[in-house]
This record gives sequence, C-alpha cells and structure tokens, in this order.
Amino acid sequence: MFIDIHTHTILLHDPRQYEVVCRWTNPEQLLSMWDDLGIEKGVILPLVHHEIGEILQTNENALDIYNLYPDRIIPFCNFDVRYWYNSSETDYSKALGHYKDLGCKGVGEFVSNVPWDDPRVLNFLHHVEMSGLPMVFHVASADRGMYGLVDELGLPKLEHVLKLFPKLQFIGHSMAFWSAISGNVSEADWMGYPSGPVTEGGRLPELLRKYDNLWCDISAGSGNNALVRDWDFGCQFMEEFQDRVLFGTDICECPQQVEQVDTLNNALAQHKLSHAAYEKISHLNAEGLLGL
Repeated sequence: MFIDIHTHTILLHDPRQYEVVCRWTNPEQLLSMWDDLGIEKGVILPLVHHEIGEILQTNENALDIYNLYPDRIIPFCNFDVRYWYNSSETDYSKALGHYKDLGCKGVGEFVSNVPWDDPRVLNFLHHVEMSGLPMVFHVASADRGMYGLVDELGLPKLEHVLKLFPKLQFIGHSMAFWSAISGNVSEADWMGYPSGPVTEGGRLPELLRKYDNLWCDISAGSGNNALVRDWDFGCQFMEEFQDRVLFGTDICECPQQVEQVDTLNNALAQHKLSHAAYEKISHLNAEGLLGL
C-alpha cells in the first residue's frame, strides 16, 4: 500500500486550458496513474504561487477534487506570503482554521521565492505552527531562476526556522534540499542532481538527527536521485530515518516517469530495507502525520 504525499492536479472546466496554458494532470489522469502504480490515495498540493506556472489553482479547486473522490484524495491548502497586502502582520489563523475544518490535512507545496527569514515567511510559519498542520516546502536559491524558499548552500536558513518553530512539522523537498544528503555537495551542484557516491557529513542527515520536526519527501527526480545515486547509502538513510521519510511521486503531468515505487520495492526485495521501515515509508508515516 502506498500513500502519495506529493502530487499536483487541477480541475478545469474548459479543456482548451490544458492545451494552451496548463501542463498539470486532470484528476482522472492522476487516479489512473495511481492505479497503475499501486497507490491507494494521496495528497494534492494547490498551485497558488505565480512562480510555479502559467495558471493558478485555488484551495477551493483542490477541495472540489477531494469532494469528487473523497476516498482517494487528501487535500492540502496553500498560501502565498504576499497575500493580503504583502504584509508581515497578516493573520492567517482564520483562513487556516477554515480550510482545516473543510478537510485539508496540511499546507503546501509552499514555494514562495522569498528567503526563509523574510518577516512575511516567519509570520506565516507562526500561524501554520499554531494550526497544527504539517507543511510541504520546496527550497531553492536566490539566483537560479527557481521557485521555492530561498536558502544557501548548507541550508542555514532552514535550520533557523526549524529552531524557531519546533512544533511545526516541515516536510522537505527539491533539488536544493536533497543534494544536502552528501557532505561533498558544492555551490556548482547543490541546485541540481549530483551523481556518484555520497560522502559522510551531509547537512540533511545532520539536520534530521538534530531536529525531530523535519521530514523528507522522496518525490520527484530529486528525492529518487538522492536515494539511488549511492544505493547502499540511500537504503541506510531510509533505514535510519524510517520514522520521518514519506513516499511521494510529484506527479505533475501525464505521462510521467515515476521511479519511487520500484526504488522502495527493490530495497525491500534485496533485504536492504527492513519490512518495518518499508511499511512506515510507504504509508504508515503519512497516516500518522496526517491523522488518517
């Protein structure tokens, strides 16, 4: 059984939008892909940020999909920190409570391209922490033309917010996040897909050992690459952090290559991952974190 912590789909009422301005799956395509992969249910992350595409998605659109397929769709709500007059004093508590009451189980994918320590971000994180909802985030750099929370090599800004908001469950994702699995990541490749053996001293394992409010989302090429580039290390990583690793795909379009199912199944079949860890990563961790 698999629960997907990270997917994107949008419900549009004009099919021409899919042909012209939208690359995202429609709900039927997503469910068909899940069926082929053996995924029982999963999270859809509303696309509310201008940085991520030509067309935006409301939280209501995600909830509409959930109401069509309540047994399979787990809705998250999402916000941009530039909402409500671009202020660092915006009160998000009422809106977060509203969407939580409607069934949203988390926040994200949070990809505003502003620094983690921007006052608007810190204000938003404060309200998310108070809501009790976990948050999926994408981390990036300031100068590579990428969406995501701005950080630096070594993820110092991420550590800053992990300290500031110890009750907020941060679910990490992206190339900049996963490249930190290795101690030899550099300025040249931390925003990409580094290959070759993983070396000790990676910032990501360090942060996971230090902060129990940090989780790992293995979706997309970034997550899978981090696990398979050095197979023994990747399996050891999943075993060590089995309580805070979450299965995900980052399905965005159809067709799309998804490798995470094979990665977990191969690790289990080769006896490089315990059955207990496999069950946690594939679905039990998501069930616990999201209160399913």
